[in-house]
Amino acid sequence: MKVFNDLKTRGVADILIAVTDGLKGIGEALAAGFPTTTLQTCIVHLIRNSLDYASWKDRKLLAAALKPIYTAVDADKAAQALDEFESGPWGQKFPTVTASWRRAWDRVIPFFAFPPAVRRVVYTTNAIESLHSRLRKIIKTRGHFPSDDAATKLLWLALRNITADWGRAAKEWREAMNQFAVLYDERFTAPAQAGR
Repeated sequence: MKVFNDLKTRGVADILIAVTDGLKGIGEALAAGFPTTTLQTCIVHLIRNSLDYASWKDRKLLAAALKPIYTAVDADKAAQALDEFESGPWGQKFPTVTASWRRAWDRVIPFFAFPPAVRRVVYTTNAIESLHSRLRKIIKTRGHFPSDDAATKLLWLALRNITADWGRAAKEWREAMNQFAVLYDERFTAPAQAGR
């Protein structure tokens, strides 16, 4: 709750989509601060958690068996694929996997309401995790800072260098932003228009 209140005090007026890794209580905290936000479970985290139940030799096959669920064209087809997984050999061998998907299902299905362009950019939190990992590495190698200003400057320089590598994702995001503009209508403001 404190995190979302902090975001509000920093000027965040709305959050369209929040992709999370299943942290307990985040749904309630998000609903209190930003009630119109679409809460989406990170599909990659859900798959990784599912694979934790399998031995190394079964992981590839289990991942392949799960793929029809998260690549389905809509929520109904995904539910059907989950039912088929549950009644199939992998669902019988790993009932805990089916149970974990069913527990998270209400936060999985928002994903299927989005067109493919949006799905490609919201199915995982990996990009954010990668950014945080790179920033942590820079901070750890530096040790301590003589002042807050020195820490801020180092992070600014690090972010400048990190964002220089982001050119390849621009096409996906442009297409997704067009879809966001359609899906979220007046709640969506394109970055180029934000300053106008």
